Amino acid sequence: MKKKNITDFATIIGLLGACGVVMSALYAGGKFSLFFNLQAFLLVVGGSSFIVLIKFNFQHFLRAALIALKTFFVKQENPQSIIDTIIDIQKNVRIHGLLTLNTDNISPPYLKQGLNYVVDNINPIIIKNTLHKEMLHTMERHQSGIKVFRALADVSPAMGMIGTLIGLMQMLSDLDDPSNIGPAMAVALLTTLYGAMMAHMFATPIADKLFLRNQEEHLLKMLITDGVLGIQQALHPYVLEEMLLAYLPGSQREGGRWKNPHPTSLGRHKKNIPHAEHLQPAQPHYAPTENEPL
Repeated sequence: MKKKNITDFATIIGLLGACGVVMSALYAGGKFSLFFNLQAFLLVVGGSSFIVLIKFNFQHFLRAALIALKTFFVKQENPQSIIDTIIDIQKNVRIHGLLTLNTDNISPPYLKQGLNYVVDNINPIIIKNTLHKEMLHTMERHQSGIKVFRALADVSPAMGMIGTLIGLMQMLSDLDDPSNIGPAMAVALLTTLYGAMMAHMFATPIADKLFLRNQEEHLLKMLITDGVLGIQQALHPYVLEEMLLAYLPGSQREGGRWKNPHPTSLGRHKKNIPHAEHLQPAQPHYAPTENEPL
């Protein structure tokens, strides 16, 4: 089972659409070039980046840039396919035993790691704790990238305000020369604009999307953990399947004994279960006579 390379068109369309709307508004004003100022851009983007470097180390900063690519292109496993794989493994284990299980071609690595523990007959509590630690460490690494963009979203408006104050000070210090008032005022206003755009059109949306990606991966690893423990506990495949399908929204549940009935599934098939109106009340085996005391 290979990961599917998925392009997140929502992120791309949202980012391009937001930039397009802002650019259209700027262009409609007439002089498009008025809204571009290198001094203001360097002050906001460069200043914000250096301040974020103060909060984090260089490794976290670079890793956050790489993690940001997950908002545009993500390698994502299909939860339904993982459930099907786990159920197939459990059915095979029930027939041939754990020692016949070959994990060489099993993916994702998290599932392979858990199954190797099961084959090695590791204590279930140790397996659960080890997989949970692996899951938590992965989440912490992702959280560091999210925190970088949260910090960038917090710092950018502040740098915009600093640029505004610098521009106002330059303007007020040189009121005798009217030709310098315009450029100084442009820096003052554009730094505020750039700071707001960087925070609310770039940093905050990316941080929120990374948080969503992190939650999805966490849920998927919880599903795999329950599947691995279910295999070790020798749960019935259809009980295990229903337990794992609970992680999916109802509209995405393709399997399960109700949607894919099997003659050996637990309980009767629902078409064989009589409707309530056809059920007859149970008759007592013995009823007291009229003269017999209750």
